[in-house]
Parts: sequence; structure tokens; C-alpha cells
Amino acid sequence: MTINWNLYDPQGGYDELIGAPGTARAPATHLTDWLRSLSDEEIRLRKLNAELAIIDKGVTFTVYSDGENIDRAWPFDIIPRVLPLSEWQWVEAGLKQRLKALNRFIDDLYHDQRVLTDGVVPRELIADSKGFRQECVGIHPAHGVWAHVCGSDLVRDADGTLYVLEDNLRVPSGVSYMIENREVTKRVLPELFENVTILPVDDYPERLLAMLQSISPARGPRHQVSVLTPGIYNSAYFEHAFLARSMGAQLVEGADLVVGKDDTVYMKTIQGLTRVDVIYRRVDDLFLDPEVFNPASVLGVRGLMRAWRQGKVALANAPGCGVADDKVIYSYVPDIIRYYLAEEPLLPNVPTYRCLEAADREYVLDNLPTLVVKPANESGGYGMLVGPQSTARERHEFARLLKANPRNYIAQPALKLSTAPTLCDGALEPRHLDLRPFILQGRDTYVTAGGLTRVAMRKGSLVVNSSQGGGSKDTWVVDSEYA
Repeated sequence: MTINWNLYDPQGGYDELIGAPGTARAPATHLTDWLRSLSDEEIRLRKLNAELAIIDKGVTFTVYSDGENIDRAWPFDIIPRVLPLSEWQWVEAGLKQRLKALNRFIDDLYHDQRVLTDGVVPRELIADSKGFRQECVGIHPAHGVWAHVCGSDLVRDADGTLYVLEDNLRVPSGVSYMIENREVTKRVLPELFENVTILPVDDYPERLLAMLQSISPARGPRHQVSVLTPGIYNSAYFEHAFLARSMGAQLVEGADLVVGKDDTVYMKTIQGLTRVDVIYRRVDDLFLDPEVFNPASVLGVRGLMRAWRQGKVALANAPGCGVADDKVIYSYVPDIIRYYLAEEPLLPNVPTYRCLEAADREYVLDNLPTLVVKPANESGGYGMLVGPQSTARERHEFARLLKANPRNYIAQPALKLSTAPTLCDGALEPRHLDLRPFILQGRDTYVTAGGLTRVAMRKGSLVVNSSQGGGSKDTWVVDSEYA
């Protein structure tokens, strides 16, 4: 391993740590100076210690491949990403603004639908939405909040502009890895935390529990909170167990719960039935309640929707919030913010072409080699076309899909995502990355200090998802006064 920071080349893009060859950005100066002081052998040993710590702590994720579930150790790069507090305060305000407007939008859709009547969002988009649940019409969740946990993905373009790439409102995952990244970094690079003010992230479980308790229908100081998981074979099971344990909540599967004749949800225990007040559900809508949705589902709880409708239990995130977790709806979020809040968006969207509109569709079909085309409701990096890295055959197939169902696709310019120095096969190389902060909304709103930085570990790749070979870094929000 030979690491020479002076030879590190960001290759013409925006690098999160290095502003010019051999020169660190101000918030990262302490970090890079200290890393420069280490020998290659010291860095190699710390990288090895990080890998061993991840194995020791059992930090895994599941990859579905060829019909098999493969548990893998969480891929982690020990060089943190650094963001200045001054920039983060603006980002935090923008994320709070965004989720507030999105929750107003969802609540409106299940009641008056003023946003459709006033023509801000086309009515046909909701009529064709895979996420709109007729079963949720007329329900009033606490505080008018449907999406209690949101993971909005941010990307930085070559000119330094931060964009919101998408909003994840159904069952967003990754926050446990954000916390574990910090714990591993503290273990293998403890000296770095002595002289720099880095905002903490380990209070997230406490914040999550407080938010869940704030939506509880129970009166008094005690609220029984449960985390509903599909089970051990789910790709995010590590996170489900981590959050339940960290909050002191019960981790349950559908078979552990029952809805009584009084429409109250109970958990089965060896002492008998115990009432459940709040369920943080990590099960998709269509598997939540076989009485209402998929009758063959064994992951949910029969009668759960009935209990929720009667106000006997709170569900986070609420069923039906996925109507706003749609990449076509995403393109309307700036208008949604203006409509409900009478404010200009603080965080911009990536410029987006709506393929259901004839002019946009024609442009997309003519420019597939330069665009990224995404289906409206897929996640994990699946089902998309990255034009600059695509083959003629792939573009031909996407043109066919797009013409057959234009409502299901959007397109965006292929941004030159920012990079950060990453240890790759013993060398220091730039790798593209994004950032997923987590926003909580109940009675109050909270944003994590930074979030989960995901890294495209394959050289030149723009796909950061772990299911597609991506890794991650610890994310530091640094008080610039001490940078």
C-alpha cells in the first residue's frame, strides 16, 4: 500500500475533501493533516481493524443473488467525509421544509385533494399511482403526519451544488449503518476526535423513540413501542434489530401480534397479551394486513388497518405515504412546497424530465446516451438506465419500455457526482458518493447531523447502493470554528 496525498487527483470534479491537488478544503484540514502523518503500514492496520470491528459487531447487509440470500459484512472506508456546519445548517432547514410540505401533501390527498383541484399536481398521476391507498382515505394520523421517517438522498454536482435526488418515505433504511460507521471510526481513529468538534449521531435511537412516543394514542407516560420486521431474511433485518435494541422496544414479527375484538393491538408474551401503542413498521403496505391488502400475507397482522383507523394504534410510517415516494411526484415537490408553505424551496431538485409529457418524452428518447432514466417506484438502483454507461441494446430496450408506459419514467441529466478519497486496493482513489440524511417528524422535527454517505466502490461507477456493490463512509459535520 502506497498512499501519496500529493498525487491524489479528483479528476476534474468536485471533491469533498480536496479542493485542489495537494490542498484540503478548510473543514477537512485537520483530518487530512493527521492522515498524512500516518505511515502506509499504520493506515493498513487501521483499515484491517475496521474490517475486524465490523465482523465482530455483526454489521451485515443482505444481497439477493440468483435466488439466494447472501449476508455480507458491511463495506466501509475509513476515510471520513467532511461537511462544514455552516453548510449543514442550510441543508437541515431545507430538509425540514421538504418533509413538512410532503406531509401536508399526503394528508391533503387522503382528504380534500385541494392540490389536485387547484391543478398543482395532475389528478391522473394520483389515479395511476402505485402508492395511493384508497383504504387510507379519511384517516387522521396524529399531528397530520404520515411520513414520520424520511431518508432524502442528496448529491453534489461538479459545480458544488447540492441537490435532492429523491425522497424515501415508505420504509427508508440505512440509519443503523450511519451509527455503526461512527462507532467503528471512533474505535480505529480515536485521535481524530480529540481536537475537532464533530456533531454526534448516536442520539438517533433516542430521537426516534421520542418521535414514536409523540404519536402514541395512549395517555400517560408509558407507551409500548414495537418494531415490526418481516423477519431474519429481510435485507435490512440487522437494522430492525439494532433500532429495537437501541430504543428498548420490542422487535416483533406479524405472528407476535394480534388485534382483539376491541380493535386494540396486543403483543403475545409469556405473561399473556400486552397492549401495543405504536408500531414502527418495516413491512411494505401490501403485506401489512391480510384483511385489507394481500390475503396471502403472513408478514402482517390481520385487523391492523382497522385498529389504526379506530385510533387504537399508531403506525410509522403510515400506510399510504408511499404516494409521495414516487419519482414522478418528486418532480413536483418544489411546486408542492410553494403551494402549502408559500415558501421557495431551500434545496433544489435535480432537473427532471417527465416522460408522460410529450415534449419531455421526445427529448429523453433523443438523448438517452446522456441521461439517467428511472422508473417511478423502484429502489436500490434497480431498473434504471445510466445513459453514459449503457449499451445500444440497453438503450433500445429502455426506449421500448418508456414508450409503453411513459407515466412510469423520469429522466435526469447524468450529474458528475462529487468524489472523496477512498482506499481502494492499497491506493488512494476518488470514488463517487451520495448522502442520505434521516428526518424525523412527529410532534417535532429532527434531522441527523449528516447521514449515511454511500460510496460507489467500483471505479467510475455512479451507483452507490450496497446491493450494487457500494460501500460507505463516516460522515462528519464539523463546526467550522474548529476546522
